[in-house]
Amino acid sequence: MKKFKLAAILMAAGLFFSFGNQAEAAGVGYINYQKVQDNFAFAQQAIKDIDAKALEMQQYMVDKEKQYKSLDTPLKKQNFEQQTAREFKLKEDAYMKLKVQKEEEVYNKIQAATKQVLVEQKLDAIVDYRVIFVGGVDISDLVIQKLKSGQF
Repeated sequence: MKKFKLAAILMAAGLFFSFGNQAEAAGVGYINYQKVQDNFAFAQQAIKDIDAKALEMQQYMVDKEKQYKSLDTPLKKQNFEQQTAREFKLKEDAYMKLKVQKEEEVYNKIQAATKQVLVEQKLDAIVDYRVIFVGGVDISDLVIQKLKSGQF
């Protein structure tokens, strides 16, 4: 039993020292995702594309409203409403698909650049800046530089 306790103490001490050595060799980085996104031209273009699609949908509804006012019978108005609802649903689905696609592309490019910075800076992990209370290394500018280099 004494040998078991001694072995357990030695193992715990070994783990403590090995974790201590690892902590010195690496660390935790943090990223301000919004700052990176705001300084990433591809992300800005994606936002413009999404906004353009939203404006297109708004203009569609304005045009349809004008057409609706020109109809003279309740039956024509009802048929027009049904057709417009179907068309708008298709446009809305296309908008949501575009939005998700663009957001994924931006996220994937930022994540790839962040992973490269993680390796280059020999960090253990990178977290959102709102998680860090004290310590860590801000890598936001490094990621922005990577993205501006055109590799992603």
